[in-house]
Amino acid sequence: MAYSDITFDLNDNLAVVTLNRPDKLNATTRNMHAELRSAFDEIEKSGARAVLLSGAGRAFCAGQDLADLRMDGPGEILELLEQDFNPLVARIRNLPMPVVCAVNGVAAGAGANLALACDIILAARSASFLQAFARIGLIPDAGGTWTLPRQVGEARAKGMAMLAEPVPAEKALEWGLIWQLCDDDDLMDDAMRVASRLSRQPTKAFALIKQAINASSSHGFDAHLAVEAKLQAEAAASHDYDEGVTAFLEKRKPVFKGE
Repeated sequence: MAYSDITFDLNDNLAVVTLNRPDKLNATTRNMHAELRSAFDEIEKSGARAVLLSGAGRAFCAGQDLADLRMDGPGEILELLEQDFNPLVARIRNLPMPVVCAVNGVAAGAGANLALACDIILAARSASFLQAFARIGLIPDAGGTWTLPRQVGEARAKGMAMLAEPVPAEKALEWGLIWQLCDDDDLMDDAMRVASRLSRQPTKAFALIKQAINASSSHGFDAHLAVEAKLQAEAAASHDYDEGVTAFLEKRKPVFKGE
């Protein structure tokens, strides 16, 4: 597929996906969603072991491009969520490899929740996270009302959703929304280093880590211990576990395959 609203590169097990509508602050359109679906299809078929998601220009993503809407009622909004945003954020959360997100500038509306669906989030000091939905009479979607209270607590989640004020990157770090704060000029280099490092590590275990953490909120402690044990047994059956233990005993650097 030829890409126009995103760029997609695959190199040495690392897939790099960049939202590429900088003149529109990378606001999403139906075409961008179609291209993202195609890119993630390629990623899953390619054997890639990590993904880096970023935005071109001075923003990560300003959310849905309102000019791309037909404005023909609530059915269109439901269609947009069910066909585009919900499958996208669910796919990122369930992708069997780590997804690193580099947030440069604003991440607003569904763009903020797209970033928060990723596994490891780095943000430039100039970045901000904005749940802008209330400004047009909507609620946070694309997983926002699920993710926010779990990451920042109900009080902050309600404040973000109702006041619709930007949360600067430094506060996002303090609140636990992101993993790392970077100087603006260093963001992409830092994010690339993290993503490249992950792509060479035991990515089979990373996929199982994602499964375990994603499932943790729906189980009691005892039930989750059983889930954890099942996934740990799967990890222990992997090539990477054998390689990791063997390399440790032989005092050498392991060579992981993600298998």
